[in-house]
Amino acid sequence: MLKSLQQLISETTSGVETMDPVTARRMRAENGGYLIDVREPPETEVSAVPGAHNIPRGILEMKITELCPDPDDPIYIHCASGGRARLSAAQLMQMGYRNVVAITGNVDDVCRAFTDD
Repeated sequence: MLKSLQQLISETTSGVETMDPVTARRMRAENGGYLIDVREPPETEVSAVPGAHNIPRGILEMKITELCPDPDDPIYIHCASGGRARLSAAQLMQMGYRNVVAITGNVDDVCRAFTDD
């Protein structure tokens, strides 16, 4: 039996910490860390989030250690709606990163929250 995307996300990301965009911005302001946008480059051209590093979901595992070599640094991940962010956070946790958060909500909310960051 095939699983739906929502089933896969739910099963894969049960241990992933999530937070809304406003809380994520506040936490990042307090603790530092990296804001990672896992959308594809054409998506970021339409609505870039200020201060975010674009590492598309498909190459995240290959590129993240260049940007974030310390597994204890905070990482805040966002996408268009939260699904890719949660899957990405779960994968980074499997790689050994210990302070990963998936930002929930849509990209417009993330853009608003991180404007003037």
